Amino acid sequence: MWAYAATATTMIALDVVWLTVVAKPMYQHGIGHLMAITPRLIPAALFYLLFPLGLVLFAVAPRSPTGGWSAVMAWGALLGFFAYATYDLTNLATLKNWPIGHSLIDMAWGTAVSGVASTAGYFAFQWASRP
Repeated sequence: MWAYAATATTMIALDVVWLTVVAKPMYQHGIGHLMAITPRLIPAALFYLLFPLGLVLFAVAPRSPTGGWSAVMAWGALLGFFAYATYDLTNLATLKNWPIGHSLIDMAWGTAVSGVASTAGYFAFQWASRP
């Protein structure tokens, strides 16, 4: 439970900064015509509930008892890369005029945020597991 809470909280906090400060102008410039005026909160909430769970199940929990934080970070980053690449490469394949630069930046961000969030989950797991 602590691992999930730390993973989700870290991911949400970093993503809020990313989406509101860093990426928003880039998205508005490149794909503004596709953006909703206001975000749809239910799909966003589902993503922020499910994706951190995936990070915990596939990166944090299997490696925390025996591996170090760097292994958890690497596996979390890999999962983030594959998940974000699925989204971005699908957009490149199916959407007219989807900017390739957006995909590359978004895949890098997904890799980084997933690795950092998984690492936070690892440290929470270690803290909760101490005698």
